[in-house]
Amino acid sequence: MLLSTLLFAGMNACVKQLHHLPALEIIFFRSIFSIVASYVALRRLGVAPFGNNYRLLISRGSTGAVALVCYFLAIQHLPLATAVTAQYLAPIFTAVMGIWLVREPVRSWQWVFFALSFGGVVLVQQGGPATPSAGPAEPADLGLVYLGIGVLGALLSGLSYNAIRKLRGREHPLVIVFYFPLISLPLAALGCLFHWQTPQGMDWLWLLVCGAFTQGAQVAMTRAYQLERLSRVAPLNYLGMFYALGLGYVFFGENFGPVAYAGMAMVLLGVGLNAWYTSHVDARSASLPPAEEVVA
Repeated sequence: MLLSTLLFAGMNACVKQLHHLPALEIIFFRSIFSIVASYVALRRLGVAPFGNNYRLLISRGSTGAVALVCYFLAIQHLPLATAVTAQYLAPIFTAVMGIWLVREPVRSWQWVFFALSFGGVVLVQQGGPATPSAGPAEPADLGLVYLGIGVLGALLSGLSYNAIRKLRGREHPLVIVFYFPLISLPLAALGCLFHWQTPQGMDWLWLLVCGAFTQGAQVAMTRAYQLERLSRVAPLNYLGMFYALGLGYVFFGENFGPVAYAGMAMVLLGVGLNAWYTSHVDARSASLPPAEEVVA
């Protein structure tokens, strides 16, 4: 998951370089890269690309694709801080829905750690550099609509990650990754029919790198959700913020105030406490004798 968040941060930096291209166009090109890379890798491994658990695979692909569209719409029509904060609800949605969808309970103290991390994200966004609006300000009513779209995207991301968890041991990780561009490609292509701008010069290189980062991030994230409890790995998404802040400082000259650094400390504390607590509880549970031995 740490590798995944690093690669996603690199992808975001590429998207920032391509700010002049329509969002759906970037999704279109990165989907082409991912679908080709996944198919070639699966054929070389001798794995059937379309898998066997079609219902879950389509669920993962469709919820992930629509969540991505919602996220890009929120970024285009809301202040960046608001859009990103809404997306950071996804790890919490993932853990909460996992209680019912994959029967993985969230322990009481974990709720405290989730709240601590999310509060830190809010502080970082409030204390970060001002981001100029990409266009005219949205009316208040439309702003609420796009905020709702951003929250919907986070909710759909949670559903998508739970589908990945349910596919553990049933499908190869690359098969799961393959279904994401398989569904997002036609959705993005439909949007490109109404708004197209041909990439120029270095745009093609950035699109290629963006696709490579996306593919690596998806594979790493899928493997993480298959191997570990949702409530344990989902909060690690928040650490992607640190990668993004570092890239923003080095490549885009973005500086942050003391409020943002306080928020970073809260995020790190929340994630660290969650990891320590789940490891401690799991180790203690593993050391207990089976119930029948206790009764005997």
